[in-house]
Amino acid sequence: MNFGGYGLYLLISLPALLLGLYAQAKVQGSFNKYSRVRTSNGMTGAEVARKVLDANHLESVQIEQTRGALSDHYDPRSRILRLSQAVYATPSIAAAGIAAHEAGHAIQHSQNYGPLALRSLIVPAVQLGSLLGPIVFMVGFLFQRYNLALIGVLLFAATAVFSIITIPVEMDASRRAKELLTSTGIVYSGEMEGVNNVLDAAALTYVAGAVQVLSTLVYYGLLLFGGRRRN
Repeated sequence: MNFGGYGLYLLISLPALLLGLYAQAKVQGSFNKYSRVRTSNGMTGAEVARKVLDANHLESVQIEQTRGALSDHYDPRSRILRLSQAVYATPSIAAAGIAAHEAGHAIQHSQNYGPLALRSLIVPAVQLGSLLGPIVFMVGFLFQRYNLALIGVLLFAATAVFSIITIPVEMDASRRAKELLTSTGIVYSGEMEGVNNVLDAAALTYVAGAVQVLSTLVYYGLLLFGGRRRN
């Protein structure tokens, strides 16, 4: 690959990279800020999640503590909501927002929310495409086997589809979280500004992730198109 190829990569990927760095800094800053703001009712993240789940008749969904920073997630296969230590045991605005967000995914699952079901369905293709797609593409491109390179692009495209579908899934979970926190009385109206800041910052990370994947896909497509034109 020549210098022009690297220049093209930087031109396409740099804006996406900067957006990703900004999104990570924003979510970390919002989380750190509102992790120090205690909720009026003193409920921990685990207690918030439990109340939200029970209010939606999801008593069977378990809540566990997991390791890592901001590693919170809902596992639809085992029906377990896993919260990081900073969320699970902390009575803060940030913990309440994140716990309710993850509970929102459990509610999506129970209601067969379409985008979530579709995202779960394509997970095997995404795992295959994210691993093999770039390898197949580069092998095909370097050896001028452009049909093979095209297969690599199509494999990697599954990752882009997954990233795009993730955006409405996460935004819907945040919308549900905000509504549930107020309707159940867990968070008072004056505390919602902090919840909004934390969840909106988290949503930006998913947008940034999708932009990064799409920029890579565009880069592959331009290389492939340019290579075919030269031959």
